[in-house]
Amino acid sequence: MGAMTASQHAHAVSLTRFIDQSPSPYHVAQSAERLLLDAGFTATDGRSAGEPGRFVRSADGALFAWVVPESAGPTTPFRVVGAHTDSPNLRLKPLPNAHTQGYARASVEVYGGVLLNSWLDRDLGLSGRVTVRVGDRSEGRLVFLNEPLFRVPQLAIHLDRDVNNTGLVLNKHAHLRPIFGLEDGADDLMDLVAGELDVPRSDILGADLMFHDTNPSGFVGVDDSFISAPRLDNQLSCHAAVTALSGITDPDAIAIVALFDHEEVGSVSSSGAATAATPVLLDQIADSRGATPADRVASRAGSLLISADNAHATHPNYPERHDPGHRVMMNGGPVLKHNVNQRYTTDAHSAATFHLAAERAGVPTQHFSNRADLACGSTIGPTLAAGLGIRALDMGCAQLAMHSCRELAGSEDPWSMTLLLAELLGGTG
Repeated sequence: MGAMTASQHAHAVSLTRFIDQSPSPYHVAQSAERLLLDAGFTATDGRSAGEPGRFVRSADGALFAWVVPESAGPTTPFRVVGAHTDSPNLRLKPLPNAHTQGYARASVEVYGGVLLNSWLDRDLGLSGRVTVRVGDRSEGRLVFLNEPLFRVPQLAIHLDRDVNNTGLVLNKHAHLRPIFGLEDGADDLMDLVAGELDVPRSDILGADLMFHDTNPSGFVGVDDSFISAPRLDNQLSCHAAVTALSGITDPDAIAIVALFDHEEVGSVSSSGAATAATPVLLDQIADSRGATPADRVASRAGSLLISADNAHATHPNYPERHDPGHRVMMNGGPVLKHNVNQRYTTDAHSAATFHLAAERAGVPTQHFSNRADLACGSTIGPTLAAGLGIRALDMGCAQLAMHSCRELAGSEDPWSMTLLLAELLGGTG
């Protein structure tokens, strides 16, 4: 480990730009689709799913992209990389104005497992999507107010003298409402959105809006060792997956990247990993190749799901929270994640595939296993593997400050992750 190579640096810069353009799941899907279209993929509604070629479709914060090789037959296996587009954050309530004590405030709800204190004293913008009236129908529009319009100020220590000894306790309802002006002079919050879209306030019919850190992503540390950015979990994996797929033209398997929303709240939605969209896509492709029920079984028996989601790096200030026998380092290479209770999907067979692919790609690897006396997180891996009925593994890049408003990852790892995903997507070994 040391100074980045030119390839590592270029990829890390591309990742930071991707993140800064993608403040919401809807923007992630848009940014990913743009990268794939630029790489020669064809946008489709899915009716051409089984034709040889490179295709992409996205909607509602989810995206599917796939490469069907010319040689694909009814028993050709699938290689599926799954990742998620959402991140924990603060989201706007449908009646968003919560003005009080002379201040204009926004009413919010906490989305996912947020590190609440990390949202204090940050310059916040607003992003997401709205539906607007167009004649007698509605139309979706993306919103990206990337200005420091909102802030959740922390209570001064003078008014909470014991906070450094007893710890900061935040009430999700009372203490996290951003202020955005003085009550007498501030517009209705949705007037800001209407002005950004240049539509009358009355024409906004619905909204899925959330707050984001407006400070740009960048490098920190000696030799730019780390990437400091919001939403590294899990936009790092999304960016690596679409970059890997964009370089594949004629894989040995049918290569698919599937990006889903709502992982942070359980994946049970029309755009989450529990949706039937992924098995339907696999069936469409198999059917177009003339697959029989027996062929489908044979195809899936040789298939593999790669659940790509970041892993916990060992925290140097809290080493007691980690298994000392499974130290994980940023810039130490992709991490294979294990859990016997099936919170992660890796087994002996999928681990072997992972290690052989890493050897071919020339990238180092690590293992993560949680302390046995601490609860383990999970991913879309178990949900998606159960729905598809194929072997799976869980892997990701090491990071610190997971679920913070601002996270930290190694600057060398995203390129290694991309090389390994390209190797896994492109072959059957």
